Amino acid sequence: MLVGLFLCSTGPNEILEKLRPGWNEKYDLSIQEKLLIINYSLLINEVFPWKEELSNEIDHKKFCESFFIQPDLFLRLRPGQEKEVRIKLEKAGINLKEINSTCIALPNASKVEDILELNKEAVVQDLNSQRTAEFFKSAIQSLKSKITAWDCCAASGGKSIMLYDLDPKIELIASDIRESIIANLKKRFQKAGIRKYESFVIDLTKDSTEHSIINIQPSIIIADVPCSGSGTWGRTPEQLYYFDEKRIDQYATLQKKIVSNVIPHLKQNGYLIYITCSVFRKENEEVVNFIREKFNLEIIRMELLNGYDEKADTMFAALLKRTL
Repeated sequence: MLVGLFLCSTGPNEILEKLRPGWNEKYDLSIQEKLLIINYSLLINEVFPWKEELSNEIDHKKFCESFFIQPDLFLRLRPGQEKEVRIKLEKAGINLKEINSTCIALPNASKVEDILELNKEAVVQDLNSQRTAEFFKSAIQSLKSKITAWDCCAASGGKSIMLYDLDPKIELIASDIRESIIANLKKRFQKAGIRKYESFVIDLTKDSTEHSIINIQPSIIIADVPCSGSGTWGRTPEQLYYFDEKRIDQYATLQKKIVSNVIPHLKQNGYLIYITCSVFRKENEEVVNFIREKFNLEIIRMELLNGYDEKADTMFAALLKRTL
């Protein structure tokens, strides 16, 4: 425990001062230097052993180092609430860092639920999850007619709330695989002030042609698909120990099934926004290539959203257009 505390500390620590004062004086050294001090055989590049599976844009060494730094807590400030949220946090003595006009970063342990009306005033949403809004904006700006958007793996609805904030006139449809998930989404939507939407339970690993969604033909589909979550493991580093590499292929197969079952419902000239919080190539670029080759969708934009330099999650997003 002392070793872990030393490696992850970014300032003086009372426990280290009492039990390992020599270490406590060196809290500001790099991870590599700290490993030398404790005479530990671990090489930094061994922290994440699946280097060959990474998306090409990942800097493996920097990614490994990021596991020793606790990620920040990010808030997305909802329209019209920006000033009030800042006032409340400052009154509560919370140190905040301005990312942009609608995004702030806080220390991870900040008890924001005791200060803010979450989902009404602000949404807890990682920095790069917020950045996927740029993909949403591109789709919205390109579509001239009335927009129907289907968040097909909606979970608790964070992306849907963000889409609503970009354009409240969009007709929202949200689905997920379990009723309990949709129940949670409905509670969150109520707090967020979203009243007009459709939601349903569906297993998208199975053929969906018999479901009522076939009659909707959304012009935007958000597929924030189930994935390894490897881009978020800075928040759950135990996954570095428990993860089985075989699961990468299992997730990629699942993702291909889901997109294969939702793309046929996409309106002509509509947009698919494919999102993961994975750093693995098979879940990211290879699934997008599968979509392009099998369904002839045009890749408009594809990007790895690097978070390991910003105390944030790393995500992947792609915007594709159905032209046929």
